Amino acid sequence: MTLLHIRDLILTIGTTDILHDVDLQLQRGEIVAITGESGSGKSMTALSIMGLLPRGARSSGQILLDGTDILTTSEPDLCKMRGNTMGMVFQEPMTALNPVQTIGDQVAETILIHENTSKKQAHKRAADMLQRVGLDVAPLRFPHELSGGQRQRVVIAMAIVKHPRLLIADEPTTALDVTTQANILTLLKDLVREFDMGLLLITHDLAVVADVADHIVVMQKGRVVESAPTHDLLANMRHPYTRALFDASSHQVDLPVHTGCVQLVHASHIVRDYPARRKTLFGPRPKFRALDDVSFTIDRGERVGLVGESGCGKSTLTRALLGLEDVQGGTITLDGAPVFAGKKPNLPVRRKMQVVFQDPYGSFNPRHRVSRLVSEPWHLLDHPPDNPEARIAAALEDVGLSASDASKYIHEFSGGQRQRIAIARALIVEPDLIIFDEAVSALDVSVRAQVLDLIADLCRKRPLAYLFISHDLTVVRSVTDRVLVMKFGQIVEQGATESVFNNPQHPYTQTLLAAAPKLPDFEEA
Repeated sequence: MTLLHIRDLILTIGTTDILHDVDLQLQRGEIVAITGESGSGKSMTALSIMGLLPRGARSSGQILLDGTDILTTSEPDLCKMRGNTMGMVFQEPMTALNPVQTIGDQVAETILIHENTSKKQAHKRAADMLQRVGLDVAPLRFPHELSGGQRQRVVIAMAIVKHPRLLIADEPTTALDVTTQANILTLLKDLVREFDMGLLLITHDLAVVADVADHIVVMQKGRVVESAPTHDLLANMRHPYTRALFDASSHQVDLPVHTGCVQLVHASHIVRDYPARRKTLFGPRPKFRALDDVSFTIDRGERVGLVGESGCGKSTLTRALLGLEDVQGGTITLDGAPVFAGKKPNLPVRRKMQVVFQDPYGSFNPRHRVSRLVSEPWHLLDHPPDNPEARIAAALEDVGLSASDASKYIHEFSGGQRQRIAIARALIVEPDLIIFDEAVSALDVSVRAQVLDLIADLCRKRPLAYLFISHDLTVVRSVTDRVLVMKFGQIVEQGATESVFNNPQHPYTQTLLAAAPKLPDFEEA
């Protein structure tokens, strides 16, 4: 039985055509994945179904949900349908949740809006649903007290607590590590079967949906360019764009061979504790050990990967390396000089390190032009360099942009271009070490491939040493010489990248590799 049927959907915002004659069908108990690059129209299709289009949007065609045309339904009736007949899981769970309300209150709110029931009964059902989605934490917790995967489970619980017939999940696993990602996808698949829902799964990564979706719809520039059952589409990709997405998902970077063994970074027996909640009112405050006897080295020009689940200590280790957070034990040196001078950061050493963050838009002040943004690290120097305009132009050209981009604002660039600007900012002072902190996880697969090729090209031009932190094991494998695997604040395995990936020794490493999404071989699909 057809649950959702989109016919000839056209969407225009202002004078810009967003969607062009989109056709799509979804059956009860079926999982349909919409895939494509950023700007392909995936999210706008989902928002059209929910009736959440921006002001000024004009649409035509039909969106039939169990026979009801969403485009002709009044706003009060749509409000009754949202959360009741159809639910949505948004991409960023932290922004989808209210930070001043407990997770139990937020799940119960959906019940109280759509049903005439008591708060006590609503909260009981909310607690049961949180248990059903695998969240074994108290409903009285707040969103900031949960990990990314736990917050995503709360958002899923909010969306399905009323057992809607249609569930839309917009990039539900983009920022999650591989094991959490696998758990969320398995949960969604189980919920579809249990409640006989239809699931519309939006993603930019074919590898994520290859084993989950029953049907794949490929969108490009607001059009459906290919649509077929998953196995048929992967075995016989008719459109060049589909093949390009497939190739980008499994893109291999041509990284130059690293030679030399001059030590640059030496971390020895690092320990970092945080105060935890008291278990009793007057009892001693326990400590949580985020880093537990961590030791490793990075040579000049060496590319090292750091992988592990959320909460394993990657971010804490990053802040310690950058001199942003003191440690209780151990030492960290860069080129023989300590990162910390007593309890304070050693500023001359910290100036030799730069970082590229995960969010290429949130990394910049939107009020400043690119020239000002790229030159920010010069404010750390005692004597800014001569001829700054030429240096900025050279840095932009090194990352594949033009010198004229220096006069633009950051909102004028795409996500991939913004990350190139972030890399230019990191390179402007020619640091000894760059830390890439999930630097490509927010990018779609084709842009991600371009940025990774850029990093490899930069390694050919200069002896670039970096620590590459990512939850995407495929990416880490292609851009690193050596890899560190972290669990519960400890490095449980380290070694040459290919050696660790081909012959993992620790059970945790084996679990990570098994959980990583994989596309079937094109010839065998």
